[in-house]
Amino acid sequence: MSASLSPATLGDSEHAHARRIEQSHLRCAALGLSRVERPDFEPMVRGDLVLARERNERLFTHAAPVMEMLFEQIVNTESMIVLTDAQGTILHSVGDDAFLARAGKVALAPGVNWAEQAKGTNAIGTALVEELPTLVHGGEHFIHANRFLTCSAAPIFDPRGNVLGVLDVTGDQRSYHQHTMGLVRMSARMIENHWLSEDYGNRLRLHFHLRPEFIGTLLEGIIVVGGDGRLLGANRSALDQLDLSGAALRMHSLASLFDTTVAAVNDHFRAPITVPMRLTAPNGRSFHASARVNGPVRSMMAGVDLASRDVDAVPSSQPQAPRAPVATPSGGTGLDTLSTGDAQVEALVHKVRRILNKDIPLMILGETGTGKELLARAVHQDSNRARQPFVAVNCASIPETLIEAELFGYEDGAFTGARRKGAAGRIVQANGGTLFLDEIGDMPLSLQARLLRVLQERCVTPLGGHKSIAVDIAVVSATHRDLRAMIAAQQFRDDLYYRLNGLVVRLPALRDRSDLRALASRILRAEAPQHTPAIGADLMRMFERYAWPGNIRQLANVLRTAAAMAGDEDEITEAHLSDDFLEDQHDAAMPAVAASARTLRQSEAALVRSAVDAAGGNLSEAAKRLGISRNTIYRKLRAR
Repeated sequence: MSASLSPATLGDSEHAHARRIEQSHLRCAALGLSRVERPDFEPMVRGDLVLARERNERLFTHAAPVMEMLFEQIVNTESMIVLTDAQGTILHSVGDDAFLARAGKVALAPGVNWAEQAKGTNAIGTALVEELPTLVHGGEHFIHANRFLTCSAAPIFDPRGNVLGVLDVTGDQRSYHQHTMGLVRMSARMIENHWLSEDYGNRLRLHFHLRPEFIGTLLEGIIVVGGDGRLLGANRSALDQLDLSGAALRMHSLASLFDTTVAAVNDHFRAPITVPMRLTAPNGRSFHASARVNGPVRSMMAGVDLASRDVDAVPSSQPQAPRAPVATPSGGTGLDTLSTGDAQVEALVHKVRRILNKDIPLMILGETGTGKELLARAVHQDSNRARQPFVAVNCASIPETLIEAELFGYEDGAFTGARRKGAAGRIVQANGGTLFLDEIGDMPLSLQARLLRVLQERCVTPLGGHKSIAVDIAVVSATHRDLRAMIAAQQFRDDLYYRLNGLVVRLPALRDRSDLRALASRILRAEAPQHTPAIGADLMRMFERYAWPGNIRQLANVLRTAAAMAGDEDEITEAHLSDDFLEDQHDAAMPAVAASARTLRQSEAALVRSAVDAAGGNLSEAAKRLGISRNTIYRKLRAR
């Protein structure tokens, strides 16, 4: 692939990419570098490299397992993965042996500095200058000796916005693949998120995104909130979504950024039915948010434990006796809050109650948005494990290369040079409590056998470890997939299926429930507790005619928007609904037209998805290329 055919950095326009390379070349010329520089084969002496690694031990500890899993994605592609410090000195590399030898001929090896002033234009050095993900391909390298390389690098930031180092994938320029940068950016983001969680584990964190289904994925923004409401730190996705620098964000409080308070967040998440909170930033963007706290369980407000609702809650290291179920503010316990008059749900709840505390696994089936996690949390809350962690793992949102370490953790010494304590996986974090395996049908087949062994033996062996850790967990799984069909297609293990399906219940779709009015009223009370509007009779009839493809999640989103639009008005009407929902209603009323409209929307969605893929998942860049807004992209991607 020639340099002229090189695509722009994912998330970058062709013009901006070319300008960035040109500016880097100008910097190199100003530094007096020659394009025919001979590679510097004199890396820092071994003692200095050891010292550099010790100074960056924490970075290496977080990065090493991610690098190993990233390598699994690029193995046998004539590539290598490189980690540098904030000055551009290579701390560690892994890769194909043959390519490591080729890279060594241009001094791309541990102990060598690849800052621009040392190596000219290259992805590592230029990413450090620009503080942006950077692709340098083939002839775009300033020094001729490096032109056989294609390099994709992403800087790694701490929660205060300081550069910690760079993660880079380098390969033969003929083996370039457009998805490489996406993998690198995703991996850097995971390192940053782990760093943030370790720095601020015992602080309130708000996880947010423009779309609620992206909460819990690597695309979510995370901000850390102090007890006084001041913002202490954030991940890169949060800063991008809020269009703020790290320094600018730390000048804000919850009140100045989102016009809310810590008390209001606590009030929202102690509601009987917890839905994502709506937050609006000064730039006008409206986000969905969930609240999380790691660390020791503690009361947050009115006896309600916010940490017990956290998907990332960390268990206490000391065994504790079973506790009584936690009461909700309404006086009932978890499963009570699910009963709103539908006979199917009442029967389901009755079944579930009969297996509480009997070590019988529960499998929840149902369409997306029917409330599978809500049921799982209610089961946990009513069990004698209620004071222990509830740990949710969405098997569909964690990349296949990372899910093994997320689930099972990794041991100290699992990776070369890692001397500090490794990371506990989600299964160990759930010890004493409940492990919720959401979208279990999306778990990679290669990991299903290992999960089965854990469930059978109740022991976990972290990656790279030899010592098993005993775990005591209740298991709840959920999926919208047909697992029996997947078993027949050899996409899901039958032995794991029978281990998980002690009791199987199916949550009905919202269109099949008889309690739409009661559900809508309860959601509105949670969304607008100070002034709860009524639902107009005409609007309720419209709701009852609608098929609700997104189920309860969609209903909550529609009502949340309508309540905000209604303000102090006493009744919600059609005028308070969003345009896309009204378009769906119109389609439902005109079946023949709707079929063709849906086909058109699907075609549009396919085009948008292609543009997003071509932009490496960068929605802003995809929007620019298509000439439409980000909100339009979100709407098109929801097309069915």
